[in-house]
Amino acid sequence: MQMVKVAGLMTGLTMILVGFGSYFGGSNGAVLFLVIAAVMNFGMYWFSDRAVLKMYKARVLGPQDAPDLYRMVDRLRQEAGLPMPKLALAPSEQPNAFATGRNAANAVVCVTAGIVRLLPPRELEGVIAHELAHIKHRHMLVATVAATMAGAIATIASIAKWGMIFGGFGGRDDRGQNPLGLLVMAIVAPIAAMIVQLAISRQNEYQADATAARLTRDPSSLASALQRIEGYAQQIPMAINPAAAQLAIINPLSGPRRPALAGLFNTHPSTEERVARLRQLSL
Repeated sequence: MQMVKVAGLMTGLTMILVGFGSYFGGSNGAVLFLVIAAVMNFGMYWFSDRAVLKMYKARVLGPQDAPDLYRMVDRLRQEAGLPMPKLALAPSEQPNAFATGRNAANAVVCVTAGIVRLLPPRELEGVIAHELAHIKHRHMLVATVAATMAGAIATIASIAKWGMIFGGFGGRDDRGQNPLGLLVMAIVAPIAAMIVQLAISRQNEYQADATAARLTRDPSSLASALQRIEGYAQQIPMAINPAAAQLAIINPLSGPRRPALAGLFNTHPSTEERVARLRQLSL
């Protein structure tokens, strides 16, 4: 099912880019944007983990770099029946974590310096289990492709907006200078980006929470971790591309300095609802 979603997202991105190129550049524009779409789709599948780690300025750790953390991940991944993922550390002081990679054999679990320092071991274990659950259910590839697609749509919206401001494009005679078409593109494209993100991520978070609770047999610790992380996220800013923010366990852009465009990528269900569902599992 996850690969069907990925195929659908890639097809959707290709259609949007080709349509955009055709509208503003005719047949030549359509061919150019078809090539761009092909390159983007290839990159999204094969290099998503590297791109995301670069966004978070994370580095891959070995067993000797963080032995306690490495052992925790190893124990939980065995419980989940997964191969050992790469372990990475992002330098941010905001407590957070995410998983990325195209499949379980190429997965990465990344934690921030802040989460290692500020969370008690049982809560950190719940967070790690949550990220391993994303790997088990193959959520990471879908989320990364969705993030890339949303970023591309937002870029199209920006191009359309500036094209309208400066008098359109030099494409088709009758439509390249059409301010109404540009206005529609500028309005619809961000909405499409938001719908893509909202459609993918919310149920994934609930599913990963439930799986993590089963792996650790301690849903209350994950619930406490989510509340603690959200509290810190509102106090400690993280400089991150909004398109990559949806990969984290708690939205890292929820603080007072949240960028204006971050709302377009608000994919996380409310922490209150997630905590309530976990508390129900404890009963």
